[in-house]
Amino acid sequence: MSQVLSFEALKSQVADGSVDTVLVCLVDMQGRLMGKRFHAGHFVAGAYAETHCCNYLLATDLEMATPEGFASTSWESGYGDYVMKPDLATLRPVPWLEGTVMVLCDILDHHTHEEVTHSPRAILKKQVQRLEHMGLTPMMATELEFFLFEKSLDEIRKSGFRDLEPISGYNEDYHIFQTTKEEHVMRPVRNHLWNAGIPIENSKGEAEAGQEELNIKYAAAMDTAEYHTIAKHAIKEIAWQQGHAASFLPKWSHDKVGSSSHVHQSLWKDGQNAFYDPSDKLGMSVLMKNYVAGMLKYASDYTYFLAPYINSYKRFMKGTFAPTRIIWSVDNRTAGFRLCGDGTKAVRMECRIGGSDINPYLAMAALLAAGIAGIEEGLELDPPTIGDAYSGDTGMIPVNLRQAREALLSSDMLSAAFGEDVVTHYARAAEVEIEEFDRVVTDWEIARGFERV
Repeated sequence: MSQVLSFEALKSQVADGSVDTVLVCLVDMQGRLMGKRFHAGHFVAGAYAETHCCNYLLATDLEMATPEGFASTSWESGYGDYVMKPDLATLRPVPWLEGTVMVLCDILDHHTHEEVTHSPRAILKKQVQRLEHMGLTPMMATELEFFLFEKSLDEIRKSGFRDLEPISGYNEDYHIFQTTKEEHVMRPVRNHLWNAGIPIENSKGEAEAGQEELNIKYAAAMDTAEYHTIAKHAIKEIAWQQGHAASFLPKWSHDKVGSSSHVHQSLWKDGQNAFYDPSDKLGMSVLMKNYVAGMLKYASDYTYFLAPYINSYKRFMKGTFAPTRIIWSVDNRTAGFRLCGDGTKAVRMECRIGGSDINPYLAMAALLAAGIAGIEEGLELDPPTIGDAYSGDTGMIPVNLRQAREALLSSDMLSAAFGEDVVTHYARAAEVEIEEFDRVVTDWEIARGFERV
């Protein structure tokens, strides 16, 4: 991990009074930051070694409910503790909050002090270590797309999430004038995150009214997951500070463009891009072709980790720039996988399936696991698709969460890569989401049938 703030520097800042609060955070199943606010004096005196949390934090839904059916925790076992072990290499300032720094934690079993296998950080770490044993380093980048709304989160919640108005009135894709109007939110987002040690590249208007995109420079996989998680958290907090709401819901309206989180990836060896082969027409090495073939072969298996909620699947519509098919193409934004930088040392593969609701640790771990399988199996890569990737009915992405959950449960590849207990844990999380949706009467059903049925 790249260190931004040393523990010694933190102690000095605590001593001079410039820092008084330490956010001690874990990353939950949904990719959110959960944890405690420590007085900085107490943290540097001893709490830096460990603290504790209830083990239900890795077995909840979006509402923080405690659904039954998880093997790791239950009412019967009494909801005990996990150890939160601060990774001091992740210490960083939080410039948008006064006198505050943050640290991320590994989650350990209270009795064995082994990492909890279904912790998102542990899942990604395991796949990174598999590649390290092969002499390879995964380098990745994620794009964060989201919507800004005129009103605050509290106002929108109190209105029942109705009559949503984006911060702008028209498509602002690359639009400088319109995004100037949003600089009271986006400028502090860029600057505060930069000052937090996150290598921000740029922000831009995306392809819908009120839609934004934030881009962060590629980095080692664990760093990229950390950057993504903290940036998403910061965007929400900074928008809230400015009286607006930021939403990472993939599809907030059926007649609006959805929000994605494309994942760029390559494997490096000895400081060089091992995906690059100058003798190949597209610059793709055999290693890269094996890796991409694995991602394609197992895409249905891991779709859940790219689309974890009911709403996630509303993005996958023809003509929306969101993919519908598991195919690859050269610099083609209608395919599930897009080859970028072909013929150059920057050659890489972009997965366009993931939505803005991904947990980056889980999404990247799943992609790496599939790529590793492709390398180990020596899979051959089919030729790229040419033309409109929406044409055709082969290699379709699972159309709903039920299909994705079934593919996850039947995946021998993911059971081997993650552990059967991890697969079962997240399959139960998908089942909880489905059960909740099935029991709720939606506005659509009432409006459609109230008078006419």
